[in-house]
Amino acid sequence: MQPFISHLKQGVPLVDVGTMRSLINKVGIETFLTELSVRLEQDFARWQQFDKSARYASHSESGVIELMPISDGEFFSCKYVNGHPKNTHVGLQTVAAFAVLADVDTGYPILLCEMCLLTALRTAATSALVAKYLAPKNTRTLALIGNGAQSEFQALAFKALLGVTHIRLFDIDVNASHKVKKNLAGSGLTVDICSSATEAIKGAQVITTCTADKRNATILTSDMVGDGVHINAIGGDCPGKTELDADLLKRAQVFVEYEPQTRIEGDIQQLEETFAVTEFHQLVNGKVHGRVDEQQLTIFDGVGFALEDFSALNYVNELIGKQASTRLDLITQQDDPRDLFSVLQANPAVQVAV
Repeated sequence: MQPFISHLKQGVPLVDVGTMRSLINKVGIETFLTELSVRLEQDFARWQQFDKSARYASHSESGVIELMPISDGEFFSCKYVNGHPKNTHVGLQTVAAFAVLADVDTGYPILLCEMCLLTALRTAATSALVAKYLAPKNTRTLALIGNGAQSEFQALAFKALLGVTHIRLFDIDVNASHKVKKNLAGSGLTVDICSSATEAIKGAQVITTCTADKRNATILTSDMVGDGVHINAIGGDCPGKTELDADLLKRAQVFVEYEPQTRIEGDIQQLEETFAVTEFHQLVNGKVHGRVDEQQLTIFDGVGFALEDFSALNYVNELIGKQASTRLDLITQQDDPRDLFSVLQANPAVQVAV
C-alpha cells in the first residue's frame, strides 16, 4: 500500500482548539503570523493556479452562514463560517468556524481544523501583508477602530511584519478597548485608548476598521482622513454591511482580494460596478504599482477570501505533520471498498442504544 494511502486509512487528523493553542504557543504567535504571511504571499503569487469562486452565503435577519471553497488542483479546502453579531449578548462568539483540507486525487479529507483562532490569525496576517506593500514607509502607529476579537491579532501582525510600535484604540464599548490593552500588556507595544475614531486615527499611518454590526455604517468619513495613509477596511463581509464613506473610497486607490466577491460584500458595494479596483495578486506579481508617493491614499477592502484559509490550513498541516494527537474515524474502512453494507455487520456483539 502506498504510504500516503496508508496515512489516509489511519483516520482524519483533527486540530481542535487545544491543539491549535499548543501549536501557536510552541511556534510563538509573532513567528506564526510571519510564517503564515509568507505562505499567503506565495499563494497569492500563484493566483491563476486556483479554482476560485465567491463564497456561498445563507443570510438571515440575525447573521450569515457561509461556505468558502477553493482548490489548486492538488489540495481542496472549504471553511464553514458564520457571522452573528448578536451572539455576544448571549455569551456566544460572533464567529464560529471550522474547515476541511482534502486531497484532490482521492477526495479524502486529510485535515479537520478549528477556524476561530486560525481565521483571526490568517485575517491579521493578510492585513499586515497587504500593508507591507501599501503602507507609508517607516509605519509605526496603527489605529484600530472596533476592538473585538480580531484586534490583538491585528496589532501583533503589524508589529511582526511592519515594526509597528504604537497602537491607538477606539470602540463604542470602552470595555472592549480595555480588553485589548490588557491582552497586549507585555507585548512591547504602546497602547492608548481613545475617546473617538477621530482621536484614534490622529498620527496613525495605518488605520484598521473591524466592526461587527450587520448594517451600512460609516465608521470613517472622507473629511476625517487625510492623505498619505493606508486603510484596512476588514469589517465589511456581506451585502448591506459597510464601514467607509463612499467619498472616501473615491479618493483612494482601492485593493481587493477577489473582485467578484468584494463587489457583493465589501465597502465597494456602495459604488458603481465601473469603479476601478485592483486585485492584490497583481501587486504581489509586480503587474501594478502600489504606493507611488507618500501623499497617496490607499484602501484594502478586505472581506476575507478562501485562498487565505487554504494557505493557513496547509501551513498548519505542515506544522503537525503526521503527529496529530487526535484522529477521527470519519471515513469507513471496510476490507472491500465496494461493500459498504458490511460496516453495519461488523462487531455484532456491540449494542448501541438509539
